[in-house]
Amino acid sequence: MEWTVKKILAGVVVAMFMISLGAGVAAAHSGRTNSSGCHKDHKRGTHHCH
Repeated sequence: MEWTVKKILAGVVVAMFMISLGAGVAAAHSGRTNSSGCHKDHKRGTHHCH
């Protein structure tokens, strides 16, 4: 039974790590949007919509 508890804890740690990696990708960014919900990325010279 002790081995099962270690497996569960290891799985929880890995899951939390993976979730924390995804949080950085989904971080909000500044920028006003136009009437279509789009805005220009001045650093890249492109635009994208939400």
